[in-house]
Amino acid sequence: MGHAAKMRAKNTNPEALLGRYLPLVGQSGSARVPGVNKQMDRWVVFDVGETLVDETRVWSAWADVVGVPRLTFMAVLGAVIARGGAHQEVFEAVGSPHWERHRDQLEAAYGGFGDADLYPDVRPTLAALGAEGYRLAIFGNQPANRSAELRALDLPVEVIAMSQEMGVAKPSPAYFRRVLELLGHPDPASVAHVGDRVDNDVIPAITAGLRSIWVRRGPWGVIQRLPDGVRPAAVIDSLAELDAHLEEAFTGLPPAPTSV
Repeated sequence: MGHAAKMRAKNTNPEALLGRYLPLVGQSGSARVPGVNKQMDRWVVFDVGETLVDETRVWSAWADVVGVPRLTFMAVLGAVIARGGAHQEVFEAVGSPHWERHRDQLEAAYGGFGDADLYPDVRPTLAALGAEGYRLAIFGNQPANRSAELRALDLPVEVIAMSQEMGVAKPSPAYFRRVLELLGHPDPASVAHVGDRVDNDVIPAITAGLRSIWVRRGPWGVIQRLPDGVRPAAVIDSLAELDAHLEEAFTGLPPAPTSV
Protein backbone atom coordinates (compact mmCIF):
# COMPACT_ATOMS: atom_id res chain seq x y z
CA MET A 1 0.00 0.00 0.00
CA GLY A 2 1.40 3.40 -1.02
CA HIS A 3 1.67 6.51 1.14
CA ALA A 4 -1.46 8.14 -0.27
CA ALA A 5 -3.57 5.03 0.29
CA LYS A 6 -2.37 4.75 3.86
CA MET A 7 -3.33 8.34 4.55
CA ARG A 8 -6.92 7.52 3.64
CA ALA A 9 -7.17 5.05 6.52
CA LYS A 10 -10.09 5.51 8.92
CA ASN A 11 -7.90 6.42 11.87
CA THR A 12 -7.31 10.16 11.53
CA ASN A 13 -5.26 10.65 14.72
CA PRO A 14 -2.01 12.27 13.50
CA GLU A 15 0.18 10.20 15.81
CA ALA A 16 -1.52 7.00 14.67
CA LEU A 17 -1.00 8.05 11.07
CA LEU A 18 2.67 8.74 11.72
CA GLY A 19 2.92 5.33 13.36
CA ARG A 20 2.22 3.72 10.00
CA TYR A 21 5.60 5.01 8.85
CA LEU A 22 7.70 4.41 11.94
CA PRO A 23 8.80 0.91 10.79
CA LEU A 24 10.53 2.68 7.90
CA VAL A 25 12.46 5.03 10.18
CA GLY A 26 15.78 4.27 11.84
CA GLN A 27 17.10 5.79 15.05
CA SER A 28 18.63 8.61 13.06
CA GLY A 29 15.21 9.51 11.66
CA SER A 30 16.20 8.53 8.10
CA ALA A 31 13.73 6.39 6.19
CA ARG A 32 14.98 2.94 5.18
CA VAL A 33 13.05 2.75 1.93
CA PRO A 34 14.58 1.03 -1.10
CA GLY A 35 15.39 3.47 -3.86
CA VAL A 36 15.22 6.63 -1.78
CA ASN A 37 18.10 8.93 -2.63
CA LYS A 38 20.23 11.50 -0.84
CA GLN A 39 17.34 13.68 0.36
CA MET A 40 15.77 10.96 2.51
CA ASP A 41 16.79 12.65 5.77
CA ARG A 42 15.15 15.96 4.86
CA TRP A 43 11.54 16.97 5.46
CA VAL A 44 9.59 19.64 3.60
CA VAL A 45 6.58 20.81 5.60
CA PHE A 46 3.84 22.79 3.88
CA ASP A 47 1.37 25.26 5.35
CA VAL A 48 -2.17 24.97 3.97
CA GLY A 49 -3.97 28.24 3.19
CA GLU A 50 -2.40 30.19 0.31
CA THR A 51 0.55 27.80 0.27
CA LEU A 52 -1.26 24.75 -1.08
CA VAL A 53 -4.88 25.92 -1.13
CA ASP A 54 -6.26 29.02 -2.86
CA GLU A 55 -8.64 30.39 -0.23
CA THR A 56 -10.65 32.60 -2.57
CA ARG A 57 -13.62 30.25 -2.43
CA VAL A 58 -13.75 29.91 1.36
CA TRP A 59 -13.44 33.67 1.96
CA SER A 60 -16.17 34.26 -0.63
CA ALA A 61 -18.35 31.74 1.18
CA TRP A 62 -17.76 33.57 4.46
CA ALA A 63 -18.81 36.85 2.84
CA ASP A 64 -22.01 35.25 1.58
CA VAL A 65 -22.79 33.65 4.95
CA VAL A 66 -22.44 36.88 6.93
CA GLY A 67 -24.30 38.86 4.27
CA VAL A 68 -21.53 41.15 3.04
CA PRO A 69 -20.67 41.81 -0.63
CA ARG A 70 -17.60 39.79 -1.54
CA LEU A 71 -15.63 42.79 -2.77
CA THR A 72 -16.28 44.62 0.49
CA PHE A 73 -15.26 41.62 2.56
CA MET A 74 -12.04 41.12 0.59
CA ALA A 75 -11.16 44.83 0.82
CA VAL A 76 -11.61 44.77 4.59
CA LEU A 77 -9.48 41.62 4.82
CA GLY A 78 -6.67 43.39 2.98
CA ALA A 79 -6.93 46.43 5.25
CA VAL A 80 -6.78 44.25 8.36
CA ILE A 81 -3.71 42.42 7.06
CA ALA A 82 -2.00 45.71 6.20
CA ARG A 83 -2.36 47.00 9.73
CA GLY A 84 -1.17 43.72 11.24
CA GLY A 85 -4.54 42.61 12.56
CA ALA A 86 -5.97 39.12 12.97
CA HIS A 87 -8.46 37.78 10.45
CA GLN A 88 -11.16 37.68 13.13
CA GLU A 89 -11.15 41.48 13.02
CA VAL A 90 -12.62 41.32 9.51
CA PHE A 91 -15.87 39.94 10.87
CA GLU A 92 -16.04 42.57 13.56
CA ALA A 93 -15.46 45.31 10.99
CA VAL A 94 -18.30 44.10 8.76
CA GLY A 95 -20.70 43.81 11.70
CA SER A 96 -20.57 40.07 12.36
CA PRO A 97 -18.57 39.65 15.59
CA HIS A 98 -20.21 36.29 16.35
CA TRP A 99 -19.07 34.74 13.09
CA GLU A 100 -18.21 31.37 14.64
CA ARG A 101 -21.91 30.78 15.17
CA HIS A 102 -22.18 30.50 11.38
CA ARG A 103 -19.55 27.76 11.10
CA ASP A 104 -22.03 25.01 10.17
CA GLN A 105 -23.63 27.26 7.57
CA LEU A 106 -20.19 28.04 6.18
CA GLU A 107 -19.25 24.38 5.92
CA ALA A 108 -22.51 23.61 4.11
CA ALA A 109 -21.91 26.42 1.63
CA TYR A 110 -18.19 25.78 1.18
CA GLY A 111 -18.16 21.99 1.14
CA GLY A 112 -14.53 21.66 2.18
CA PHE A 113 -11.30 21.51 0.19
CA GLY A 114 -11.60 20.19 -3.34
CA ASP A 115 -9.07 19.50 -6.05
CA ALA A 116 -9.98 22.77 -7.77
CA ASP A 117 -8.88 24.67 -4.64
CA LEU A 118 -5.28 23.49 -4.96
CA TYR A 119 -2.91 25.89 -6.66
CA PRO A 120 -1.87 24.44 -10.05
CA ASP A 121 1.75 24.04 -8.92
CA VAL A 122 0.94 21.83 -5.92
CA ARG A 123 0.75 18.36 -7.46
CA PRO A 124 3.77 18.80 -9.78
CA THR A 125 5.85 20.16 -6.89
CA LEU A 126 4.94 17.38 -4.48
CA ALA A 127 5.58 14.76 -7.14
CA ALA A 128 8.98 16.22 -8.02
CA LEU A 129 10.13 16.55 -4.42
CA GLY A 130 8.94 13.05 -3.59
CA ALA A 131 10.83 11.66 -6.57
CA GLU A 132 13.98 13.31 -5.25
CA GLY A 133 13.51 11.62 -1.88
CA TYR A 134 12.30 14.52 0.25
CA ARG A 135 9.84 13.50 2.95
CA LEU A 136 6.69 15.59 2.81
CA ALA A 137 4.11 16.71 5.36
CA ILE A 138 1.22 19.18 5.65
CA PHE A 139 0.36 21.16 8.78
CA GLY A 140 -1.73 24.29 9.17
CA ASN A 141 -4.00 26.47 11.27
CA GLN A 142 -7.22 24.84 10.19
CA PRO A 143 -10.26 23.02 11.60
CA ALA A 144 -9.69 19.32 12.25
CA ASN A 145 -11.97 18.23 9.41
CA ARG A 146 -9.59 19.73 6.85
CA SER A 147 -7.17 16.83 7.46
CA ALA A 148 -9.61 14.28 6.05
CA GLU A 149 -10.39 16.59 3.14
CA LEU A 150 -6.70 16.86 2.28
CA ARG A 151 -6.23 13.09 2.54
CA ALA A 152 -9.14 12.63 0.16
CA LEU A 153 -7.19 14.64 -2.42
CA ASP A 154 -4.63 11.80 -2.50
CA LEU A 155 -1.59 14.03 -2.08
CA PRO A 156 1.74 12.15 -1.83
CA VAL A 157 2.65 13.16 1.73
CA GLU A 158 3.40 11.14 4.85
CA VAL A 159 1.85 13.23 7.63
CA ILE A 160 -1.16 15.56 7.69
CA ALA A 161 -2.42 17.35 10.81
CA MET A 162 -4.37 20.54 11.48
CA SER A 163 -4.01 22.84 14.47
CA GLN A 164 -7.40 21.98 15.97
CA GLU A 165 -6.52 18.31 16.26
CA MET A 166 -2.96 19.14 17.35
CA GLY A 167 -4.30 21.25 20.21
CA VAL A 168 -1.99 24.16 19.42
CA ALA A 169 -1.78 26.78 16.68
CA LYS A 170 0.73 29.04 14.97
CA PRO A 171 2.59 31.19 15.79
CA SER A 172 3.04 29.48 19.17
CA PRO A 173 6.44 27.81 19.61
CA ALA A 174 4.49 24.82 20.94
CA TYR A 175 2.99 24.35 17.48
CA PHE A 176 6.39 23.87 15.89
CA ARG A 177 7.49 21.57 18.69
CA ARG A 178 4.39 19.50 18.00
CA VAL A 179 5.19 19.43 14.29
CA LEU A 180 8.63 18.03 15.05
CA GLU A 181 7.10 15.44 17.38
CA LEU A 182 4.71 14.26 14.69
CA LEU A 183 7.60 14.00 12.23
CA GLY A 184 9.46 11.70 14.61
CA HIS A 185 11.79 14.26 16.25
CA PRO A 186 14.10 15.09 13.33
CA ASP A 187 16.84 17.71 13.66
CA PRO A 188 14.97 21.01 13.13
CA ALA A 189 17.64 22.10 10.64
CA SER A 190 16.68 19.11 8.46
CA VAL A 191 13.13 20.45 8.11
CA ALA A 192 12.11 23.11 5.60
CA HIS A 193 8.88 24.93 6.44
CA VAL A 194 7.03 26.54 3.52
CA GLY A 195 4.39 29.16 4.32
CA ASP A 196 2.88 32.42 3.12
CA ARG A 197 2.70 34.49 6.32
CA VAL A 198 5.58 36.39 7.86
CA ASP A 199 3.97 36.47 11.31
CA ASN A 200 2.61 32.92 11.44
CA ASP A 201 5.12 31.05 9.30
CA VAL A 202 8.42 32.74 8.56
CA ILE A 203 9.39 34.21 11.92
CA PRO A 204 8.21 31.38 14.21
CA ALA A 205 9.74 28.73 11.92
CA ILE A 206 13.10 30.51 12.05
CA THR A 207 12.81 30.79 15.82
CA ALA A 208 12.11 27.04 16.01
CA GLY A 209 15.31 26.32 14.08
CA LEU A 210 13.62 25.21 10.85
CA ARG A 211 14.62 26.25 7.34
CA SER A 212 11.93 28.82 6.70
CA ILE A 213 10.80 29.38 3.11
CA TRP A 214 8.43 32.24 2.39
CA VAL A 215 6.04 31.82 -0.54
CA ARG A 216 4.79 35.28 -1.45
CA ARG A 217 1.27 34.64 -2.68
CA GLY A 218 -2.19 35.17 -1.28
CA PRO A 219 -3.24 38.27 0.69
CA TRP A 220 -0.69 37.88 3.51
CA GLY A 221 2.17 36.94 1.19
CA VAL A 222 1.60 39.97 -1.02
CA ILE A 223 0.84 42.55 1.69
CA GLN A 224 3.22 41.62 4.52
CA ARG A 225 6.87 42.61 4.58
CA LEU A 226 9.85 41.08 6.34
CA PRO A 227 11.01 42.99 9.42
CA ASP A 228 14.60 44.20 9.42
CA GLY A 229 16.99 41.42 10.29
CA VAL A 230 14.63 38.54 9.43
CA ARG A 231 16.15 36.34 6.74
CA PRO A 232 14.23 33.27 5.57
CA ALA A 233 16.24 30.51 3.92
CA ALA A 234 14.50 31.32 0.64
CA VAL A 235 11.82 33.60 -0.78
CA ILE A 236 9.71 32.32 -3.67
CA ASP A 237 6.64 33.50 -5.55
CA SER A 238 5.22 30.05 -6.27
CA LEU A 239 5.85 26.42 -5.41
CA ALA A 240 7.12 25.94 -8.94
CA GLU A 241 10.27 27.75 -7.75
CA LEU A 242 10.71 25.65 -4.60
CA ASP A 243 12.79 22.78 -5.93
CA ALA A 244 15.40 25.15 -7.34
CA HIS A 245 15.86 26.79 -3.92
CA LEU A 246 15.72 23.81 -1.56
CA GLU A 247 19.33 22.70 -1.77
CA GLU A 248 20.52 26.24 -1.06
CA ALA A 249 18.01 26.52 1.78
CA PHE A 250 19.38 23.39 3.43
CA THR A 251 23.08 24.00 2.84
CA GLY A 252 23.22 27.76 3.38
CA LEU A 253 23.74 29.51 6.68
CA PRO A 254 22.18 27.53 9.53
CA PRO A 255 18.89 28.94 10.84
CA ALA A 256 19.36 31.20 13.82
CA PRO A 257 16.73 32.08 16.43
CA THR A 258 15.32 35.57 16.17
CA SER A 259 13.95 37.81 18.90
CA VAL A 260 11.60 39.60 16.48
